[in-house]
Amino acid sequence: MDYGSPKEAMLKVKQWPKETIAAGRRHTVGLTSDGVVMAVGDNKLGQCDVSCWRDMIAVAAGNVHMATNTGNAHTIGLKSDGTVAAIGWNKDNQCEVNDWREIVAVVAGWRRTIGLQSDGAVVAVGRNNEDQCNVSSWKDIVAVAAGDWHTIGLQLDGTVVAVGNNRYRQREVSDWCNIVAVAAGYLHTIGLKSDGTVMSVGGNKHDQCEVSGWGGIVSIAAGSNHTVGLKLDGTVEAVGWNKYGQCNVSDWRDIVAIAAGCAHTVGLQSDGTLVAVGDNEYGQCDVTSWRSIQLPGN
Repeated sequence: MDYGSPKEAMLKVKQWPKETIAAGRRHTVGLTSDGVVMAVGDNKLGQCDVSCWRDMIAVAAGNVHMATNTGNAHTIGLKSDGTVAAIGWNKDNQCEVNDWREIVAVVAGWRRTIGLQSDGAVVAVGRNNEDQCNVSSWKDIVAVAAGDWHTIGLQLDGTVVAVGNNRYRQREVSDWCNIVAVAAGYLHTIGLKSDGTVMSVGGNKHDQCEVSGWGGIVSIAAGSNHTVGLKLDGTVEAVGWNKYGQCNVSDWRDIVAIAAGCAHTVGLQSDGTLVAVGDNEYGQCDVTSWRSIQLPGN
């Protein structure tokens, strides 16, 4: 690829987000330092059958809000060669990613998968009933996030674009600026600003958008109805729905990465081990025995 413009040159050297832990509706995924993937939790549709995956550099887990008629999920792995692997629920062809190339980041929402290409374009497969996969016109994207029914893109200039469901104004991000990271939950959207503060829009029934007082944040994650922020000092903030204790993270220390599932929260510690709180009905929080999980940026 010929990077002829200044924007293309900037995209080429961009440090793409490489998520090494991921949390879904009922399962948790972790990438080890040797490129092997681990998973625990609900495996009804094979979403945890990732032990044969190799040479991975990032993972993603399909998520969905908690309801009696939901719970199926899929798992995505980004390979070192820019191709993508997928396993699990495939009702809407959300696992049909075999032909993707030059992918630098992946995210998974409910019944869909989003891939960010090295040239800043975005590809999507899966359910598109509310136009949540209509991302083909996006350009200069450096990060993506997938909620249940909406998709968020962070542009190179720090502004944000969105498609999909907007019932709770979760797509009202056009006036955001100086954003360095984005996250999407069931019906809300979170943006991390370059000054370490956090923006939020959308459904706030459980106070999941009450982040205006946060500062010193370096990473964000959004569960279905809760929001998590990693601070520069390795501690963690959380607000929102806490029925299962998924926001009980105030005693965490030395955290370097976070992930939020439907009703559980996972933290990666600086020694490559994990901590987890929240819903554990399917064993999705049983990750304390994991070792050598890949640290971000390594």
